[in-house]
Order: sequence, then C-alpha cells, then structure tokens
Amino acid sequence: MAQDLLHKQFPPYVPKKGEEYMNSKQLEHFRKMLETLKQELVEDIERTVHTMQDEATVFADPNDRASQETDMALELRNRDRERKLIKKIDETVNRINSGDYGYCDNCGVEIGLKRLEARPTATLCIDCKTLEEIKEKQVAK
Repeated sequence: MAQDLLHKQFPPYVPKKGEEYMNSKQLEHFRKMLETLKQELVEDIERTVHTMQDEATVFADPNDRASQETDMALELRNRDRERKLIKKIDETVNRINSGDYGYCDNCGVEIGLKRLEARPTATLCIDCKTLEEIKEKQVAK
C-alpha cells in the first residue's frame, strides 16, 4: 500500500546528539512524509474511480456479476478507509502548523520519533495508546 512505499522514499529521521525534539528539521521531515502519503492516496483514489468507470460491464452470468460487485464493494471500502486517512493527514498537518505535533493528546509527553516514523498521524504516546487498547478490549468483552 502507499504507506509501505512511503518508508522506502523517506528514510527514518536520525536526530543529532542533543537536538531539540520537534525542531524545524523534524517538523519538515514529517510534513513532507505526510504530504507525499496524501498525494499517493489521492492518486490511488482517482485511479480506482477511473478503473471502476472503465470496467463497469454488465455480465449476463449472475456469478460473474456477483463477483464484480464483490470486487467493487471491496475497492470502495478500501477507498473509504483511504479517504479517512487523508482527513487524518490533513488534521496532522494542522497540528504541525499549530505546534502541537509530536506530543500526546492525553498526557502531553513526547510521542517519540520512532513511533511517529511508524505512524506519522499518531496523536497518543505508546503508553496512552496501550491503555486505550486495553480499555477497548475490556469493553468489547
């Protein structure tokens, strides 16, 4: 997917010793990463729309028609997921602009460069995210 390609284009940011957390270089690194990911997602969505329009064939065989509808439903579900990710990327870029990027929404501590490299849209530190997941598991049972 687009995220896999992203990590090949953007090697992880390696901070210099004593470098301030979320300085302008780090913010620019993550901004470029997010904008590239967003562009790839937009291109993917456009490509899917064109493909679906081109392949809109009416099959006489009900099995072929069902298979085509299943494929289209899966594609649409994937594109909806990507649309939500684009919205999250936009929100993250706004956090960069406002100076809130890289800090946990719950406790305010640094999220950490490695976590942000893995998930640049993260808004929670690993401890708060782990607690959230534990609570979700408890409620789901």
